[in-house]
Amino acid sequence: MDQRPPPPSQKINFHVVSSDETLFAIAWRYEKDLEKLARANGLSPPYTIYRGQRLTLDTNRLPPLVSAPPPVKKQPKTATPPPSTEKKDSPPVKVAKPAPKLPESLPSVWRWQWPTQGRVVRYFNSSELFKGVDIESHSGQAVVAAAPGVVVYSGSGLRGYGELIIVKHSEEFLSAYAHSRRIFVKEGQVVKGGEKIAEVGGDPANSKRLYFEIRQKGKPVNPLNFLPRK
Repeated sequence: MDQRPPPPSQKINFHVVSSDETLFAIAWRYEKDLEKLARANGLSPPYTIYRGQRLTLDTNRLPPLVSAPPPVKKQPKTATPPPSTEKKDSPPVKVAKPAPKLPESLPSVWRWQWPTQGRVVRYFNSSELFKGVDIESHSGQAVVAAAPGVVVYSGSGLRGYGELIIVKHSEEFLSAYAHSRRIFVKEGQVVKGGEKIAEVGGDPANSKRLYFEIRQKGKPVNPLNFLPRK
């Protein structure tokens, strides 16, 4: 990532779902907390969304939580007319990717670790809209998961990140690894801390760098406040 304008959520208040999008990717793009975004749109796990669906991005005015309704007694079956044989003109709705679940097997206690070997050459600076760190390594160097988690995004659909991996570590933390040369994990895959997930070298302008972010409750935070000191 380079310096970039404020997240789109500050300019528009809704998003229209495209094919193969997940709610995780949409929440990441607009810097929104996943659970709040889901609640604002009346979604529950696994957060299934549909192509063409219009999602509100306003997470400031959330609807009240509603408890589950009591079970309804089964009514006697009544005869139903046979299904219509008429052809419908409207095309079928394609379901976007469901969001991967956070497995119960993940450790509840873990420590952050560096995602690759190298030195930081550009630092987090919220005032300059640089929301992570650039780590200078070398092309082909291993990129590892900075903590255990589940891969919730793997691909190049988010503009400005190149080949990107997003890992969910808990209900609070996510991490991102951008401009990879090769990716070795897929969405829904559980990874261990330190497990190789990609290789450095996907940025045509600088094949030696890895761009790394940590987000807490949807918002970018300074990775150096969490990574161990060198």
